[in-house]
Amino acid sequence: MQPPPTRQSETEIITAILAGETQLYHELIRPHERTVYMMALSFMKNEAEAEDVAQEAFLKAFRALSTFRLESQFSTWLISITLNEARSRLRKQSNVRIQSLDEDPDEDRPISPALLRDWREIPSEALERMEVRTILQQAVSALPEIYRQVFLLRDVEELNVSETAEALQISVPAVKVRLHRARLMLQKQLTPLLKATQPAQKRRWIPWS
Repeated sequence: MQPPPTRQSETEIITAILAGETQLYHELIRPHERTVYMMALSFMKNEAEAEDVAQEAFLKAFRALSTFRLESQFSTWLISITLNEARSRLRKQSNVRIQSLDEDPDEDRPISPALLRDWREIPSEALERMEVRTILQQAVSALPEIYRQVFLLRDVEELNVSETAEALQISVPAVKVRLHRARLMLQKQLTPLLKATQPAQKRRWIPWS
């Protein structure tokens, strides 16, 4: 994935777009296309619908670019637009209850340390097998919505805690709690796989692309 522009260059690009150089918009959003699509897919569970949500999010962001506060992170603002668009579409499609990202009855409970081995400690040799990658991706997709979103932003897209909180419009403590729980859920699902793998020195991140 292409690295995002620096804050200075990003600000300059946005300023230029607002001044009329609209052809620069694709340059602005290109580093964020994968993240936006992943977040849309985490809601829609359908590739075609996720693509539609992503495209609409980019369009809405362009139309509202003049309202963007330059001191903020463009990526978090864009993700917020994406999530709002996905929720809006789901509400229109059905009466399925969308769990609030502002409420978690268990968030005040203390976080207990994880007892299982870090779920990412899977040998690289195993990750190269398509069936293992598929199992991992399915496990992430099966996470409850509020945990899956935090996990994708923190552990897959590697946003920091503050950026994740801003994008999801929740508190920093909520991000930490939800990420911890997401990892525990994944560890529980992946324990048989972890036990079946042999220890290896070389470790690496899940190849999501």
